[in-house]
Amino acid sequence: MSHRPSRRTLLKGAAVLAVLPVVGFSGEHRRGLLSSDPFTLGVASGEPSPDGMVLWTRLAPGPLADDGLGGMPARPVDVEWELAEDESFTRIARRGSVTAVPESAHSVHVELEGLRPGAEYFYRFRTGGHLSPAGRTRTAPALGSLGPLTMCVASCSHFEQGWFTAYRRLAEDQPDLVVHLGDYHYEYAAGQSRERVRDHIGPETVTLANYRQRYAQYKTDPDLQAAHAVAPWLVVFDDHEVANNWADEVPAKPEPGFLDRRAAALQAYYENMPLRRSALPRGIDMQLYRRVQWGGLATFHMLDTRQYRTDQPCGDKFQSDCAARFDPAATLTGVEQERWLLDGFARSSARWDVLGQQVFFGGVELKPGPDDGINPDGWDGYTANRERIIAGLVDSPVRNAVVLTGDVHSHWAAEVRERVGDPSSPVVATELVTSSITSGGDGSDTRADIEAVLPENPHIRYFNNRRGYVRARVSADEMRADFRVVPYVSRPGAPVRTDASFVVADREPVLRSL
Repeated sequence: MSHRPSRRTLLKGAAVLAVLPVVGFSGEHRRGLLSSDPFTLGVASGEPSPDGMVLWTRLAPGPLADDGLGGMPARPVDVEWELAEDESFTRIARRGSVTAVPESAHSVHVELEGLRPGAEYFYRFRTGGHLSPAGRTRTAPALGSLGPLTMCVASCSHFEQGWFTAYRRLAEDQPDLVVHLGDYHYEYAAGQSRERVRDHIGPETVTLANYRQRYAQYKTDPDLQAAHAVAPWLVVFDDHEVANNWADEVPAKPEPGFLDRRAAALQAYYENMPLRRSALPRGIDMQLYRRVQWGGLATFHMLDTRQYRTDQPCGDKFQSDCAARFDPAATLTGVEQERWLLDGFARSSARWDVLGQQVFFGGVELKPGPDDGINPDGWDGYTANRERIIAGLVDSPVRNAVVLTGDVHSHWAAEVRERVGDPSSPVVATELVTSSITSGGDGSDTRADIEAVLPENPHIRYFNNRRGYVRARVSADEMRADFRVVPYVSRPGAPVRTDASFVVADREPVLRSL
């Protein structure tokens, strides 16, 4: 049986893990000694496969440097890495070295293969006389395995609007996998948040240096570091990793240098996430949508709803209905990604097909009364694209479909109907919308404006406006979703509780409240 770190170890975090024995390192780390600790941004892993994963770190002894280079010298630096079968690093599975270069902000991406499926591992890095914190990771189960999975789903962490306590509580749940659905950081300049409890460093992020500095500031947070160190992550971005409500090559407001900004933002995103080389940006483009198998239990279809979309209809305003959202050419996914997703449905053999994506899928009526009111930045602004995807889902061998959603800074549980908006239409999928980690401040259990429209939305089974995350326990027979909330983020140390739980049974795409 694999050994999991204790709750006490997780709570003590990097300070404890960094003093683990260093038996086995080759001594190459002594070349080019660094005067201060370069592992201020922690460690991470991601993209688990049955025989490997990606290990990540980034060297930054001065993480908040204005040039975005983290206080590193302008030269390549050799970094040793080590993977072990135990947290004391007495049973070494693999070790090696990689060169971190200034052109990539001294970030490190180690892609491993040939490991045991369904196995827990521990990893760490060393360079310049310094040892990194250790992280826990795992490979995906062997193809066909129906063993259980515990995953946590998170999104929307605004540094200025709160403390990242929910990340710490997520780490304490010790999931097997973390799915992050975007808005990992926010691009705004210091002091622009109404709910501000701490400050951004630097101006609005526009240049590569700006984005690198902003990621570094977020990653110095110990609660975020704990969440990264506890399990492998699957990540996709939403809008704020670049700029609010961008749509392909169209910014939300006129910006002549937007394409340069987009290229810089995607470069920094890759540098700071545990992604495979296949995601390395080329100019303004980045291959982010992909499929990840978790044995035979689940297929994750990770979507990109920003790079390929047409501009938001209806002036990108919350408003009464407008005809432009029914345009068959309007697309959130782009033609190629839509085809890829439908092909994945057609080939499905998993017990659960999970869409990891950013914006509300099943629709929400935001205005009480007979007139429609929609958010054109979500799938309600691209109805033909959504109808084709739902039709492809219905006509496929997909057994159980679950949509994971972020973006809206509140918890929702909803049922997706074959004809969105028609309560007589059959339910074909469920949608779990995670609240934000901090965005929106402390929040509240209810909101009067949402309570007023819930009668217009009979497919919505649950709403809560606190900060938090979703914890899902997936087995061959059911998926249980726990909506985890913290009572405040305006000060650190909040406890966490499960506000509501729902179960989706195998072959029964409805939400049953517990």
